[in-house]
Amino acid sequence: MLFQSELASHFRLTISRENHIFRKKVGKLAKLEKFGNGSSDPFLGSALRDWSSSEYSISYSPGYPTFKGQVLNGQQLWELIEGLQENDLLYYTHLLTGYIGSVSFLSTVLEVVNKLRSVNPKLKYVCDPVMGDEGKLYVPPELVSVYREKVVPVASMLTPNQFEAELLTNLRIESEKDGREACNILHAAGPPMVVLTSININGNLFLIGSHQKEKGLSPEQFKIVIPKIPAYFTGTGDLTTALLLGWSNKYPDNLDKAAELAVSSLQALLQRTINDYKSAGHDPKSSSLEIRLIQSQNDIRNPEIKFRAERYT
Repeated sequence: MLFQSELASHFRLTISRENHIFRKKVGKLAKLEKFGNGSSDPFLGSALRDWSSSEYSISYSPGYPTFKGQVLNGQQLWELIEGLQENDLLYYTHLLTGYIGSVSFLSTVLEVVNKLRSVNPKLKYVCDPVMGDEGKLYVPPELVSVYREKVVPVASMLTPNQFEAELLTNLRIESEKDGREACNILHAAGPPMVVLTSININGNLFLIGSHQKEKGLSPEQFKIVIPKIPAYFTGTGDLTTALLLGWSNKYPDNLDKAAELAVSSLQALLQRTINDYKSAGHDPKSSSLEIRLIQSQNDIRNPEIKFRAERYT
């Protein structure tokens, strides 16, 4: 039997701590589809093994009128980690987290980070600090300080939206300059890679990325202008972070290139989603659209770069 230390040279081993939603390809399932769950994926350059745990295992997204399922607590998550440890299965290269709904569960995730780094000190922790959007919190208010004070310092990459970046930095983002400063504040707190995945400035939509390659050095910063699409989609945040993890793994010193590929994949997928809904006679503006992951696999694996990064000087 091969153990994790022997597998490490052959695989990228990722834990994705996301939600199981059985009727929709979002959340954890979006990441499994993205990574291939053990199959070879050309954009990673090697096979990637994915172990998953979920805070929520539910039948439908909460956007539906009803949904059923279970909520995993922190103790149950830790029991899964103990099971992995007993089988010498704690060597991972990446940990990815998204929506977390309680302080207790998030606190256990922090314990997981420490445990995994005791086995592999180079483990990269990619955190999408899902807390809210457009001025509205999705999570209990007490989670904000836990993210700011405990999660940000241990993250390797952080992917907040505009509202979440404001919560984490206590800075109102009203310009590109503010967005860059928010990245600097977050770098000072911990993560060398920061991607503000969506910033709306005077009706214009941007992604702002920042990579501080060494502490004390000025970060390399860039923006990507993103077209506005008149529709609402489910699962785009999860997929964006998954794409950024995958492409930054292949291009660890070129966050701007990783972001170009991620944005180009996502935009192609969203356009396909709209076209499919229109072909079926559905008005894309009438409700939330479920993104067309399966139909867009080639756009995910081999995107045509149509959205270019502009370096700040």
